[in-house]
Amino acid sequence: MFLQNLRAKVGARLNGDSEAGFTLIELLVVMLILGILAAIALPAFFNQKDKATDAKAKENAHSAQVAMETCSSEQGNSYTACTEERLQEIEATLPTATTPAEGVESLEVESADATYTIIVTSTKGHAFEVVRAEDGSTTFPCDPPGEGGCPAGENPEWTK
Repeated sequence: MFLQNLRAKVGARLNGDSEAGFTLIELLVVMLILGILAAIALPAFFNQKDKATDAKAKENAHSAQVAMETCSSEQGNSYTACTEERLQEIEATLPTATTPAEGVESLEVESADATYTIIVTSTKGHAFEVVRAEDGSTTFPCDPPGEGGCPAGENPEWTK
């Protein structure tokens, strides 16, 4: 009888019938794999908030550019009277000192007869500009290069 019980237990153990869980090694390997995946994914995840903040600043810079062109049309193709307050009257979603926008620290406008510069600074300190020159060309410089939504390079420009 004892021999039959022993033979049955050894047979069941060899067939794997009595195993009901994972070994410690298997659990450690799974935890190691999950740790490696988390280490890869988390930095990219945390960077998304900075990118969203910069995207909001770029959106405001583009909206200010459109409002600036509208203001110019109303003023006989002159940008002189186009101030931050006037742009905010044209485009109510633009941030001002009294109505800040999420992700945007400041909006500055410098305008002359045929030129203007719009500077939108995100809460992360990244500045996105729209610069219209005398010849009508428009550039989109940003600062600091290689951070946030500003590409790396000698004269980086953001795209709308």
